[in-house]
Amino acid sequence: MKGFHFAGKRILCVSISVISLSLSLPAHASMGNLGTTYGVMPSDVASAQALSMFNTQVSATYYNPAYLTKDPRGELTTGLLHAEQELRASGPNRDGDVVSSSPSQHVLVGMKTNLGSLTRFGHPLYFGFIAGVEKYGKEMLAFESETSEDGQFLQYGREPLFLNIGGATKLWRGIDAGIAARITLQAEANLDARSTLGGETSQERLGVSAKPSIKGIASINADLGETFCPDQACIVSGFETAIAYRARSNTKTTVDANVVVPQVIPEPGLPLAVSTIDSFQPEIIAFGLHYRGDGWRIGASLEHQKWSELEDAFANDTIKNQSGVSDGLRMSFDDILVPRLGGEYQLTSAFAVTAGVAFEESPLRSTQNPEVNYFDNDKIVIGLGVSAEYERTRLFAYPVRFDLGYQYQQLQKRDFQVTPFGSETANETVETDGDVHVVAGSVTFKF
Repeated sequence: MKGFHFAGKRILCVSISVISLSLSLPAHASMGNLGTTYGVMPSDVASAQALSMFNTQVSATYYNPAYLTKDPRGELTTGLLHAEQELRASGPNRDGDVVSSSPSQHVLVGMKTNLGSLTRFGHPLYFGFIAGVEKYGKEMLAFESETSEDGQFLQYGREPLFLNIGGATKLWRGIDAGIAARITLQAEANLDARSTLGGETSQERLGVSAKPSIKGIASINADLGETFCPDQACIVSGFETAIAYRARSNTKTTVDANVVVPQVIPEPGLPLAVSTIDSFQPEIIAFGLHYRGDGWRIGASLEHQKWSELEDAFANDTIKNQSGVSDGLRMSFDDILVPRLGGEYQLTSAFAVTAGVAFEESPLRSTQNPEVNYFDNDKIVIGLGVSAEYERTRLFAYPVRFDLGYQYQQLQKRDFQVTPFGSETANETVETDGDVHVVAGSVTFKF
């Protein structure tokens, strides 16, 4: 962790650096996650998440677990996601305008199956899980939380672990319900050490632990045609609706350190405690409407994201806490509505194309937030993808599906006032914008 100051003492920076190096965690985190920022599977990426609530693949465990019932077959999916961003802040006092260009790279694996055969009731009970690990599987517990004098973006970076487990069942004619759990890690580190003023340590004792934090997801899905007119076509045939609730979750890291510097800080030493959030997902309520025609389908969704809860979360963050900042300059967030629209067209019996668009308003209300200097922008999201499903192969008894999705996010220009450390007066105004390119691919085996 960088840039944390405690009464101007250099020793805190040294001790925190020791912990960071010991854990080997040099990564940028963000107030977002894979599912809300980009999309979990290639089909979610391609539709700008507009069709995600009506996706029969395993990503349904995150967006709409009730939809796991729509395909009774088992499924095993593996894939890769690569997000490349160039986030810019330009101003007269800057040598360059690129603030962040580090990619996010996930390896994904998911499975779903019908567990109804385990019981004597014969009622279908679908189970699914999906996991994503950053840096193509090499980072599970990376974090970085910092104040910044130059500015940093709120929602982009790495989110090391993505894990969802859920289940669904049929309730009544055309009506399905599902629940899931999103699992994040709450990491704790404890360090005792003796240090010289040069930063050399001895007699260290380091302990690291991580425990899961489980937050709920619940949804209900209704096929209106099957519910209201199961025996014949009527005006609502082909229409589906869904509503989903995703609880607020975050990934938090707590560090307790005690450092002794002979002849400067004697026994029992200087106790240092840091608690910081390095990833945040707001409470989300999503409503979706879907229509399936002959060889095509179209869907729309509207999400209410409760970002105002992040203000309370930052109040307990010892790095991003703005308790010493005037009320009018503290970070403030708005709840936002995110509309999405997407469609899919079946080109042939094997090939289909998907496209989608969304507009995401920035939840960051304040344009000046001293010490932290967060940037965030409204963005337009456009997606395009293709899928191919082969009914017959030489090796497998069931179809094999390939998906490829691309997404472009354009961050709209917005001005922010950058404030140097120890001041509440901005020293420059910068214009922020950016471009994000996302490519995802997956292969799905049915069984």
